[in-house]
Amino acid sequence: MCGISGIFDTQGTRAYSRELIVRINDAQAHRGPDEHDVHLEPGLALGHRRLSVIDLAAGQQPLFNQAGTVGIVFNGEIYNYRDLTDELKALGYHFRTRSDTEVIVHAWSAWGEACVHRLRGMFAFALWDRDRQTLFLARDRMGVKPMHYAWLPDGSFVFGSELKVLTAHPGFARDIDPLAVEEYFTFGYVQDPRCIYRHAHKLPAAHTLTLKRGEKNRPSARPYWDVSFTNNSVITLQDAQAELRERITESVRLRMIADVPLGAFLSGGVDSSAVVATMAGLSSTPVQTCSIGFDDPRFDESSYAKQVAERYRTNHRMEIVSSDDFDLIDTLAWLYDEPYADSSAIPTYRVCQMARKHVTVALSGDGGDESLGGYRRYRMHLGEEAVRGRLPLALRRGMFGPLGRWYPKADWAPRSLRAKTTFQALAMDSVQAYCHSMSLLRGDQRQALFSPGLQRSLGGYHALEVFRHHAAQAQTDDPLALIQYLDYKTWLIGDINTKVDRASMAHSLEVREPLMDHLLVEWLATLPSDFKIRGGQGKAIFKQAYEPLLPHDLLYRPKMGFSVPLAAWLRGPLKDRVRSSLQGERMRDCGYFNPATISRLIDEHNSGMRDHATALWMLLMFEAFLRVNEGALVAAAALD
Repeated sequence: MCGISGIFDTQGTRAYSRELIVRINDAQAHRGPDEHDVHLEPGLALGHRRLSVIDLAAGQQPLFNQAGTVGIVFNGEIYNYRDLTDELKALGYHFRTRSDTEVIVHAWSAWGEACVHRLRGMFAFALWDRDRQTLFLARDRMGVKPMHYAWLPDGSFVFGSELKVLTAHPGFARDIDPLAVEEYFTFGYVQDPRCIYRHAHKLPAAHTLTLKRGEKNRPSARPYWDVSFTNNSVITLQDAQAELRERITESVRLRMIADVPLGAFLSGGVDSSAVVATMAGLSSTPVQTCSIGFDDPRFDESSYAKQVAERYRTNHRMEIVSSDDFDLIDTLAWLYDEPYADSSAIPTYRVCQMARKHVTVALSGDGGDESLGGYRRYRMHLGEEAVRGRLPLALRRGMFGPLGRWYPKADWAPRSLRAKTTFQALAMDSVQAYCHSMSLLRGDQRQALFSPGLQRSLGGYHALEVFRHHAAQAQTDDPLALIQYLDYKTWLIGDINTKVDRASMAHSLEVREPLMDHLLVEWLATLPSDFKIRGGQGKAIFKQAYEPLLPHDLLYRPKMGFSVPLAAWLRGPLKDRVRSSLQGERMRDCGYFNPATISRLIDEHNSGMRDHATALWMLLMFEAFLRVNEGALVAAAALD
């Protein structure tokens, strides 16, 4: 795993200084501590930070072909590189290394932009073809690896694995995008392709970007893959269970190829446990497993992880994390480069920190819930869909709309009595309702929080437009498939993959996700939805398939998640920080927020009247972003 960076003159061949490319490349030194190098030629500068995993002796980058005409900087792993090597050798290409990086260089020469269709793995790369005067950028299908880019006023194009590469360039203007603020306070992260800065972009998953020197118009990113939910397979449930195990085994086997110590995260959940069980069946030596436990039993799954570790005799290591482990706020603000509010980033950071003491590569179970219907919100959405399917939208709006407005927000009540959100969702269409359920702050909450100036600067923009855009591409009428598709495009990339990439790379740890293999994802999308949610049970086919390999109480216990006690932190040890930070000069001067609303949120939370932990944490992380990135500028003219 690595960090990449570069600068490209889109109109000419100006000279970029070594000092400049080294500076922006070193901004992400944590991504690649083993080696670093740069390449300079007229109109181009490429930088690379290397975490050595395959071909430790000869995989240095930037890497060029033998003629020196095609070069690459690459972050990720190509799991089918051995097969591609054999295919390319048969076509007459000669290899100087055993690395998967060189495979991409020759694949470009053989197949051009279509080379991405041949790659199976997680990747973000920039490839320079001198003869064609072309810079080609690509990102993997599931968005596991990141790519950020921007066009600068002088005509330069700058890119990097992390946003901090762009902000390290003196020509990059750090003006905050108000639309990104709307997305952050809706979802807890900024959705691709937007960044918190208006002049920066994320290359979307499964997209490429081709720049040819001298072209006057800025090119647009182009998709090369999408998942198609046909749900039309005629396979029997029993045969599907057997094939699922076979496909996961193949995916895990490919991801166990490494020239460095390899292990796995073992949380005690279904997905990571299945991955570890599969690894144990493929390995002649004990699997290295890592997990963290919490000193608060409400958040601790370590006993389940221990069951799996004992059953498969793994070399298991566990550390207990204090329930007051909240000292990472500023660290996270620096790591993520833009506001990011998923508090599970804290235990994720800790488990990566622990794993890196013992391994360089770790397999995880990420992606299983999205592909197999594991989230509780999926089952709730299907229940709501049954009501929406019986009553026309106009009637539902008239019936449930007033209930959603009048019903109290009963945070203190048993879950069965907290019906406000459900009433609101029933008054909406399917896409709006799912966006509503995925929103950390609802529309009325954001309206109360945002200043009049920020609301004017949004120009009527609503984060719902993100979901509308993706839903229009989904090409499915199946209720479960639609929201799975929306999660693939938003939550999985923007939250889960971002969290794991930054937390792992902070410790120079490579994390591989076998349940996100695109061939596995494509196959799962052909299965009927009732294979995934069956009898009110999420991930039904997955759990039944692994009954012979995992304890029954682990498979069928309630999902716990990787949580932290936010509400207690914000009323207790973080109480003073919340008040001083959120009512301080920085938040007042940015002009985005209504001070009276912030005061009310703090007072009501501290008194126990309401649970505003989510809103206060989002505000705290936004303030930390402003503080860590002091050069970030509010678009003041838009807030007048």
